[in-house]
Amino acid sequence: MRPFPAAIATPLNFLPIAVVQRATAAMLAQIMKRHPNMFVRLGEHRNKRYAFLPVDLPFAFMVEPASPAITVSRKGRLPKTDAAVEGPLFMLLALMEGRQDADALFFSRDLSVTGDMEAMLALRNALDDSGIDLPRDLGAFAGPFAPVVTRVANRLRGHVLSETRGEQAWN
Repeated sequence: MRPFPAAIATPLNFLPIAVVQRATAAMLAQIMKRHPNMFVRLGEHRNKRYAFLPVDLPFAFMVEPASPAITVSRKGRLPKTDAAVEGPLFMLLALMEGRQDADALFFSRDLSVTGDMEAMLALRNALDDSGIDLPRDLGAFAGPFAPVVTRVANRLRGHVLSETRGEQAWN
């Protein structure tokens, strides 16, 4: 899996948190609109707070399924959470779509999970069942540009999921 390009990640240090917060909240709202039952399967874990910590970005993300809401903060300033998963951004996104084997990544230490493991497992199962397809779901957010955005996002996803340039992505 390809890492998020440092040439893009570094300038993000200077981006106001409010801009990132607004964009990610809009993305979550779009995903929830297309998958309204995404968090239903969490059951008793729906009130937990989940952290997503991309190692290649200067941000941390906290999702509260009960609201549903997302909070963005600078690394190290995230409010207390019940469970956290840490790994490269593209790996976390692939997990969200169910395109990577979370168990294999965890046991190979490509992914770090801390906190309430039962809650994180419930979240993984809920996401696996949700049928999220980020290019399609976020492409719908682009209005009349949806076909172009979806096509570009699909190509990008295929590129980052493949291990070598020119090789077909495993999915």
